[in-house]
Amino acid sequence: MSRVSPPWVGGPGGSSGSGAAASGPTAYGATVAKRRLSRRLRELREPTRLSADRVCDRLGWGRGKVGRIESNAWKRPEMSDIRDLLRFYGLGDAERRALEELALLARQRGWWRDYVDVFGETEFPGFEADAARICCYMPLILPGLLQTPAYTEAQMRVGVHPPEWRTRALQTRQRRQEMLARADGTAPELVAVISEASLLYRWGTAEDRAAQLRQLAEAGSRPHVELRLLRFAAGMHPGMCGPINIFDFPAGEPSVVYLETDFTIQAVTNPADITAYIDTFDRIRRAALDPADTRAYLATLATG
Repeated sequence: MSRVSPPWVGGPGGSSGSGAAASGPTAYGATVAKRRLSRRLRELREPTRLSADRVCDRLGWGRGKVGRIESNAWKRPEMSDIRDLLRFYGLGDAERRALEELALLARQRGWWRDYVDVFGETEFPGFEADAARICCYMPLILPGLLQTPAYTEAQMRVGVHPPEWRTRALQTRQRRQEMLARADGTAPELVAVISEASLLYRWGTAEDRAAQLRQLAEAGSRPHVELRLLRFAAGMHPGMCGPINIFDFPAGEPSVVYLETDFTIQAVTNPADITAYIDTFDRIRRAALDPADTRAYLATLATG
């Protein structure tokens, strides 16, 4: 779903963007490449006026294969299949080579594929890794991208998962956080809204809690991070709903929305719902303290 850029596009300082957004149309990884390839193959079929199954018939494939490719319901592209489709659609050399390169990118295996027990079959970590801008709101706990290991361990101990799973989940959370520290100019912008509730639970030691506050303040001071806080004193707000994750990509690639709970990570697929969650996040963001006031409040809590 193409959409108009949200109000926060351009980064916390209102610039023209940074990181992957400035790197051109290939500044993403395998997950977005696979989705982009699926969409382009569907666009190539439509002028032929052939159904997906009729294309399968013409190529001698089992019915349903082209439909799965076009709906992005495939693990990774087979290069022979891609070449067969491109020849069938009669592409010129330049676009054929470009789409073959896109398919090669889509075949790359992300590190998260080794953690199916943590992520399941969801594409969430791939879209997060490919995003130029990550927008997240968590009403009760801190976003995983901003948690200290002690916070993560304390949160997971009260969950239902066994110790072995918690160890692997902690590894993935720390691996995901590495993207915010990329030094090559590809770190995504992060727009995170947290709630006062997430800061006031008693967990771990006093030093553990102070270290988490310091890490939040340090993250919020980075030029590509916008951290905002919803205060109890501000009253009811649009963020009384559950957690929201929005991933924006370069080169006009459609945004992705995920809802996250302790038990599942669910993709939002209805275009109207995607728009509604994007609008809701913007309202939540505007209801929160600005970044400077957020850092000041975190400093007060850390010394209190």
